[in-house]
Amino acid sequence: MNTNIELVIFDCDGVVIDSEILSAQVLINMLVEKDVEIDRAYVQQHFLGCNFKTVSQKIADAFNVTLPESFEGDYREALLNEFETGLTTTDGIEDVLNNLAVPICIATSSSPARTAKALSVVSLSKYFSDTVFTSSEVKRGKPAPDLFLHAAKQMGVKPEHCLVIEDSKAGVNAGIDANMQVLHYSGGQHMQGSVNHVHSAYPNVDHLTHWQDFFSAYPALKSSKHAAF
Repeated sequence: MNTNIELVIFDCDGVVIDSEILSAQVLINMLVEKDVEIDRAYVQQHFLGCNFKTVSQKIADAFNVTLPESFEGDYREALLNEFETGLTTTDGIEDVLNNLAVPICIATSSSPARTAKALSVVSLSKYFSDTVFTSSEVKRGKPAPDLFLHAAKQMGVKPEHCLVIEDSKAGVNAGIDANMQVLHYSGGQHMQGSVNHVHSAYPNVDHLTHWQDFFSAYPALKSSKHAAF
């Protein structure tokens, strides 16, 4: 842990922005109209960290329901509307972003438009102006390592010197397969009050429940300009 980290790669949803609980509820509500009934625990266990193509395939496999082509667009529109009034950052993330001593970027399964909108709504765009990478830029999304390797290459850092921060099994798996150091963050609202399937699957991966404890776990990553923090 904390070995020569030169870049921190953040997942976006559920790590930087507290969006997963909103995303889950919008999806749950829309799937009811297709006679598919699931709850937030199901979403966390089966869909967390996956792109929409993967989610659609999992729904088809589990419920024998093929979503119409219009479903993804309708879902994204409904979610962006929800973001306008309900989206927040994860608690304490700005303190971490303001005090990091190394470069940062985002690597997310979400679409470029959704990510840009979300970061703008919560006023985090300034931290990631030119350092947002999405699954649209690689052939294979998470749990494959391609996106993290792409981000590291673009940022000019070797994989072994990257720290990936993820909330999902797919993301943790991708970080491990990319030969990167991995931190599982479970401070988002969607992880509260339910079984932590990620920690159960990867008990040896470093685990953080609140951003206030980040620099205690990674003291070398704190900027000396903010030593009092």
